[in-house]
Amino acid sequence: MSSESPSGDAPATATPDPDEPRPRAFNEDWAAVVVGLALLALVLIGAIPEGVIP
Repeated sequence: MSSESPSGDAPATATPDPDEPRPRAFNEDWAAVVVGLALLALVLIGAIPEGVIP
């Protein structure tokens, strides 16, 4: 048998192994979480004065 696809014009492409690690995406949701936690930490340690927070 040959390695050609059933149509005969292009070789079949292999599917990627599902166990391979995918690159991690840092999207805007995670950026918002990081910024929110940083602001919370600044408030808790007193770096942001009371008048700034409504």
